[in-house]
Amino acid sequence: MNKSAIYIILLVFVLTACKTTKKQPEVQYTPTKSQPKVFSVPETTEPAKEEKEAEPDNNVSLRKESVTFTEAADKTENEANTYFVILGSFGKLDNAKTFREDLLNEGFSPIILHSETGYYRVCVNSYKKEMDARSRVTEIRQAFPKYSDLWLLIKQ
Repeated sequence: MNKSAIYIILLVFVLTACKTTKKQPEVQYTPTKSQPKVFSVPETTEPAKEEKEAEPDNNVSLRKESVTFTEAADKTENEANTYFVILGSFGKLDNAKTFREDLLNEGFSPIILHSETGYYRVCVNSYKKEMDARSRVTEIRQAFPKYSDLWLLIKQ
């Protein structure tokens, strides 16, 4: 009799434990009939690539640093400028000088800056206005694809 009582209690427990107590929502959802939304994109007319002017490149890395000039002549010519187009960065001055020689052979007029971080930055141009510097970056990227990783140093 004990076994049958336990089975009955278990059966009652299983049957009552599975019952749900959720109620139906009182307010039924009724979708509203509406027109489907249609978006249109206005057509743009772009001039052919040959007609486009070289627009300044907005995808340029920028870094603010305090720098000193390694040569006095470079300082007098470029001290008033704020934006420097950097093609190379080196931990040793000898490596920067070697890269400078390579750039001279390619027609650039590079100078070497010594950064507050200890690196020697090889700069090919410097400007007072950011847009002029960005335009030069675009020109260099188009003419010399191997220097596509150049960046702008902003002198503090």
